[in-house]
Amino acid sequence: MKLGIRGHDLEKMPAEELARTISDKGFDAVQLAVGKSFDFYTGPGSLTKEISREIGETFRRHDVQIAVLGCYIQMIHPDTAVRRRELDRFKEHLAAANDFGCLLVGTETGNVHAEIAYTTDNFKEEPFLAVVESMKELAAEAEAQNAVIGVEAGVNHPIYSPETMKRLLDLIQSDHVRVIFDPVNLLTAETWENQAAIFQEAFHLFGDKIAVLHAKDVELKNGSLQAVPVGKGLIDYETVFRLIRETGRSIPVLLEDVRDPFIEESRQFLAAQHH
Repeated sequence: MKLGIRGHDLEKMPAEELARTISDKGFDAVQLAVGKSFDFYTGPGSLTKEISREIGETFRRHDVQIAVLGCYIQMIHPDTAVRRRELDRFKEHLAAANDFGCLLVGTETGNVHAEIAYTTDNFKEEPFLAVVESMKELAAEAEAQNAVIGVEAGVNHPIYSPETMKRLLDLIQSDHVRVIFDPVNLLTAETWENQAAIFQEAFHLFGDKIAVLHAKDVELKNGSLQAVPVGKGLIDYETVFRLIRETGRSIPVLLEDVRDPFIEESRQFLAAQHH
């Protein structure tokens, strides 16, 4: 099992230094969001072959797999001009994916409003169909570029449950679309106690499509779920890892939203879960 971390959960630093730091911390995978980890211009047109290849080779030299190239977009932004820019940005990442040597390019599914926050407006049919439209366009591009999209569900998005993810995958019908499974994103303060059933449902519906696991943890505080270091909260990782083992596949596990001084402790917790 590859264990990784988000690059931007560490300080900003040059690619060489970031790859070395991640390796020194005992990880062999990363979720890399170029715009969040580096100080150079990362807007439209910036992901040239040369830059993408150079960053990809740097991480390979340090034996760190770029498991996810992070490009989290607002794919159904209510302003169609903004939506178009977001989709084009994602397509640039798909075009660069093979030069980076990444497993997949990752995103969530946006929000019916410009700002991404929890709203039941997301759970209506119209936003769902808007996601399908955007995803079909991106899947076609992924196929053309021989790249893979990693799509992540979450309660702040129109794809908010195992059932909506399954429906999306069925409608897109593409081998170039896989799932980033984030257990925390499927839970609310009201549903976390039902987590084992929710996780089992997800693996039952699309376990074969799960390509990466996001590992974070939460506690219930003042009526809402708040981040804590992995292994210190409410998430039933025993069930999560059992479900992964039952697929018969090994997938990268990426720490998310964990920063020093808690990184090593969380890494050890995940490594112990695997054995």
